[in-house]
Amino acid sequence: MNAQLIRLITIGSAALGSLVLAASVSAESINKGKPMLPNQKDQVVALLKSIETGNPEPAGSINPNQYIQHNLGVADGLAGFGALLQQLPKGSAKVDTMRVFQDGEFVFAHTDYNFFGPKIGFDIFRFENGRIVEHWDNLQEKPASANPSGRTMTDGATQAVDINKTEANKKLVHSFVDEVLVNGHMDKLNDYFDGDSYIQHNPQIGDKLSGLSAALQALAKQGVTMRYDRIHKVLGEGSFVLVASEGYFAGNHMSFYDLFRVEHGKIAEHWDTIETIPERTDWKNANGKF
Repeated sequence: MNAQLIRLITIGSAALGSLVLAASVSAESINKGKPMLPNQKDQVVALLKSIETGNPEPAGSINPNQYIQHNLGVADGLAGFGALLQQLPKGSAKVDTMRVFQDGEFVFAHTDYNFFGPKIGFDIFRFENGRIVEHWDNLQEKPASANPSGRTMTDGATQAVDINKTEANKKLVHSFVDEVLVNGHMDKLNDYFDGDSYIQHNPQIGDKLSGLSAALQALAKQGVTMRYDRIHKVLGEGSFVLVASEGYFAGNHMSFYDLFRVEHGKIAEHWDTIETIPERTDWKNANGKF
């Protein structure tokens, strides 16, 4: 597979949405058209869905004069998307956003995509003065089968509860990722879970802490290591917390996006995507992955 094709199949969701929309009408003219949806989460869902429908109206959520792109396979701003639009066969895209949450100026979504092949993605959008001005994402190829516990990368709970516990849950999850995944204190693992009860959506790992332990042991036997080096973002709404981190897997520089659901002060459920960070010489913008 050549480098150009890899860039095409890993193009970020918002980038593709903007491409499809820009094909019909300029973003500037859209911004002068019909009013946007008042809820920013609804705006994000509509923008992502427009990848599939080609509806130009949701592009009004984007500030065409200030749109910072962190998908490294796409040039910065709306203008960078035009050349890639022609690579998407008409009517081929499918988009199903399973979860969407908001933390202040940030809206983050978990979506089942099919463009240039099936994949699962997390997208983060930053709003400023009511419009989207920045985008981050992380995409992973969708597996053909369920994980060892029969779960997919997107099924499970979808609605945030315990909104008043958002900050406490963010603190708990940040502490878990920092203490266990970044600093390797595996002896602290049990502090963050309710016994062996744990629902897992990673395509290679089964439920429960025992499932996680078995998967890590299997990787170790194969000489495969996974290392989290740095946490970049921790975003949450109620019981759901998303962490964007970077590190290494099997020797490759990776971006890790982990979504956790917290219940009764313990981590109860987990979804994730991992994506290789390309060499800097292959970046299409200078904004960085994070």
